[in-house]
Amino acid sequence: MTAGKRRGRRIEWVAGSAVALALLLAGVATVASAGGGADGADRASAAAPHPPAADSADAGFARDMAVHHQQAVEMSFIVRDRTKDEEVRRLAYDIANTQANQRGMLLGWLDLWELPKTAAGEPMGWMAAGHEGHSAKGMDGMAGTGTGYRAHDGSLMPGMATRTELDRLRTAGGRAAEIRYLRLMTEHHRGGIDMARGCARLCTVKAEKRLARGMVEAQQSELDEMARLLAARGSAPRS
Repeated sequence: MTAGKRRGRRIEWVAGSAVALALLLAGVATVASAGGGADGADRASAAAPHPPAADSADAGFARDMAVHHQQAVEMSFIVRDRTKDEEVRRLAYDIANTQANQRGMLLGWLDLWELPKTAAGEPMGWMAAGHEGHSAKGMDGMAGTGTGYRAHDGSLMPGMATRTELDRLRTAGGRAAEIRYLRLMTEHHRGGIDMARGCARLCTVKAEKRLARGMVEAQQSELDEMARLLAARGSAPRS
């Protein structure tokens, strides 16, 4: 790789870092276009005369997926500093950039609807209200019932890494960090896809349903790529 290309990639990461940090630390709700993002017509749809209720699937998905995405961005920037492998760094950059922008869109809709960005009750309760039977097992074997998920060690929803797992990722390096990241992000995407499919069925705002369907397609493609990268490292996703 030429020095120019390396400098270009470093510039991309710096730009991505600025966007992600703004979203993570300041909670800026920038309604931006990303894979599966919204155009002007989508924003008009989201600003319908009768916005969704605070306990609706639309609001619940926006709140929960914003939290879910925040951790994906965090993990991607951790692995950026723990490996020099260009394929993994490129994948991490794509995930961080896409999910930071989508998070801004979701938070922007909540602002547009004049709804709170946090709510009482269990995460993903909106899926229970829609009779979406969901049962998930946590990273440490703890399981919720019905649509519930027992939060533990910082893992608030299915697929989210625990604080312990994030600490281990931060201290790993090279191939070990790559494998940890790819495994954690595989589980993260699986949880995110399940939630996005729930919104595709239950949400009523057309722009949000479109975004959710786009998330499913994009993250499924990334799951295939992560499986390939794991196999190349003599590893595989955790069952």
